[in-house]
Amino acid sequence: MQKPLTQTEKIKACILKNPTLTNADVAQALDSTDQFVVKQRSALRKEGKLPKLAPGHSRRPKAEKHPALAKECEVVGIPTEDVSNYWYKGKHFSVFVKGERVKSYDEIKDDLVADMRKHSPRYPVVKYKTYADSHLLVVDPADIHIGKLCRAFETGEEHDNKIIVNRVHEGVDGIINKAQWCKFDQILFIIGNDILHVDNPRRTTTSGTNQDTDGMWYENFLIAKKLYIDIIEKLIGIAPVVVQYDPSNHDYINGFFLADTLSSWFSKSKNVEFKVSIAHRKYHVYHKNLIGTTHGDGAKEKDLGFLMAHEASAHWDKCKHRYFYTHHLHHKVSKDYMSVCVETLRSPSGTDSWHHRNGYAHAPKAVEGFIHHKEHGQIARITNIF
Repeated sequence: MQKPLTQTEKIKACILKNPTLTNADVAQALDSTDQFVVKQRSALRKEGKLPKLAPGHSRRPKAEKHPALAKECEVVGIPTEDVSNYWYKGKHFSVFVKGERVKSYDEIKDDLVADMRKHSPRYPVVKYKTYADSHLLVVDPADIHIGKLCRAFETGEEHDNKIIVNRVHEGVDGIINKAQWCKFDQILFIIGNDILHVDNPRRTTTSGTNQDTDGMWYENFLIAKKLYIDIIEKLIGIAPVVVQYDPSNHDYINGFFLADTLSSWFSKSKNVEFKVSIAHRKYHVYHKNLIGTTHGDGAKEKDLGFLMAHEASAHWDKCKHRYFYTHHLHHKVSKDYMSVCVETLRSPSGTDSWHHRNGYAHAPKAVEGFIHHKEHGQIARITNIF
């Protein structure tokens, strides 16, 4: 199957095919912006692929494209090029004319991901031994909250970035060590779920809730990236890895960018697969196991089984054992809703000021994992308590 063209490739192809088109015409045809088209036209000139434009086919100024606007601006003394949006009120219609839209994420992503893949490391292909009775290992360090700050003077415990990173490594290592009795042909590694404590330079969650923080937002992003890279590299040495991302309420924006960055980082590895869309619920099939994951701040727990039946209907009747692993609450809950077991995971993260003040404290802190048999479902729960 031929790989679909990126937005950059589409624009360059359009310019080469129709070199006399204005930047505005190309942008409109391909749902882009004038500036992005100008950048690609300049790149083609540097590459020597673009013939010289005929006279009169340069980009038209705003005054030429909007003569009525130019006339009104001249009367009131406003520079036409300073106007980004305006209303036109006629006899039959009132029209709002927008200026150039903000560059889309896909346009930014095309260049960013292409550049990252040029520099992403090359991982040697790992060849694994095959076993007659192998299993799936689920590794799910939930609600890590890198950037959270707690002080023992107020909450009774110290918590910062150094503590949580060491704790997560210790937890994952503990799961691996406790599972040495079992052989694995696949590992499901769950990421996201409030990996970052805040989502902007103002030190708030995505919705604007203020937080006590350790470190700058960009430092925390890089700490989280390194933590995940180190863990994935460790897991690759055991079995092929599927990385599944759950969007979350503390870091809805930067958590997604982090997951997408990891996907690009490991793009040259043949031993790891990524499921990192922004979908709030994702599903993984392992023989007769159907495993759903979600952060837990959205759909109600009692509805997750019904959602699974609809959203993963192609696998429902083939998978006798059905599970939903959720997060967000920082304490253990496990309940069967008919044929679907919904299990909420503990967190290794410390108790901050707000949670301590409101009494949401003292639940065991842990990193958890699960072992799934091909035919018999979840056969073991591994808990590394701190």
